Amino acid sequence: MSESGGSERAEISSVFPPFPATGDDAGGGAGAEGSSAGTATRPGAEPSPGDRSTVAWLQDGEAPDPGDGDVPTGTRKVDPKDHEQPFGRPGRPLRNNPFLFGLTAALGVLTAWLMVQAIASAGSALLLIVVSLFLAVGLNPAVEALQRRNLSRRLAITIVFLAVIAFFVGFGLAIVPPLTDQTTGFVQHLPEYLQQLQNHPFIRTVDQRYQVLEKLQQYVTSGGLASQMFGGLLGVASVVISALFSGLTILVLTLYFLGSLNSIKETGYRLVPRSRRTRVRLLSDEIIKQIGGYVAGNLIISLIAGVVTFIFLALLKVPYALALAIFVAVTDLIPMVGAVVGAAVASGVGFLSSVQVGIACVVFFVVYQQIENYVISPRVFKSSVDVPPIATIIGALLGGALLGIVGALLGIPLAAAALLLTREVVFPRQERL
Repeated sequence: MSESGGSERAEISSVFPPFPATGDDAGGGAGAEGSSAGTATRPGAEPSPGDRSTVAWLQDGEAPDPGDGDVPTGTRKVDPKDHEQPFGRPGRPLRNNPFLFGLTAALGVLTAWLMVQAIASAGSALLLIVVSLFLAVGLNPAVEALQRRNLSRRLAITIVFLAVIAFFVGFGLAIVPPLTDQTTGFVQHLPEYLQQLQNHPFIRTVDQRYQVLEKLQQYVTSGGLASQMFGGLLGVASVVISALFSGLTILVLTLYFLGSLNSIKETGYRLVPRSRRTRVRLLSDEIIKQIGGYVAGNLIISLIAGVVTFIFLALLKVPYALALAIFVAVTDLIPMVGAVVGAAVASGVGFLSSVQVGIACVVFFVVYQQIENYVISPRVFKSSVDVPPIATIIGALLGGALLGIVGALLGIPLAAAALLLTREVVFPRQERL
């Protein structure tokens, strides 16, 4: 071996130090020396000591020669694994590439936007589901009360559900006939109303100046009124059909939710990690209990309002006392404004009977609202929902702004649930920090 070859090996060995000899490499001589030269590595590489045979020196475009201990100038280190991948080893992943980051962010925004659009499109169906679940949770205390009287859950659900259906049927039978009679009477007396308008001095003066009645007659005979009435009737019919379909859907979903409420709760609890399942179960059961207590208490208060209103209107011989009492009971379910709406309608019908009856109705509803707010409601909600008045107002306002009447109904129990979570979860965690 030439002196120049030895000097080149010494120079390479100084740059790429060989691995220490182990096992069969402990033998010396040219074999050990050649092995040391054949296992030279690049700075920073860390192959295992027993993996020296995987490294060879190659001239560009030449095959390796394991028996050649000389390392010619211009050679490079080649790993045989490179020959297993014909297109070379893959490079480092482009984790910090700005293009990939922007593409991932854009895809995330697009996915979020599509999810929002999907939720908005299915908003009406989701609202029906939420209302049905809310009613099922609210009716569950009545079912459990019947179960405590040694009734099976299926029989208890049947009794409660039949009572709900009977209420809606009674409401329809009490409301529809008066509305039909009033509409029929208005249509029959419409010519008389028009004649009275023509004979009124003010209307006659306005008609002489602006020809109102003539224009109205032309509008009626031209066919525009008929087309608009036909379109309006179709619109009213579509609204009525949609309301009936929504009501039927809510009844069916409520029945299903009420029958499988326990299994739904257990499935939801199993989604929680086992270490936190007990606490989540306790908190969730308390929230469901408060929601059920609120719904049951609200129904009791509305029932009391309807019964008292019917007795009062029947004593004063106000027409359609039963229909007005049911209307007052239904509107009393709406927080804050429902009782005012029911009282205004009933008092208006009372004024149509006589001024004295109307004044008596106004006084009655004012007094009854004070008794309901300060005597009946606190006693009914004493053991079910403990919500400060300010939280009640805020919950009803926010719920009404987001979801209308349904949101106002859901706002108070959701506010109670939020207060419970804040008191039991947020405050203790803040004290530990």
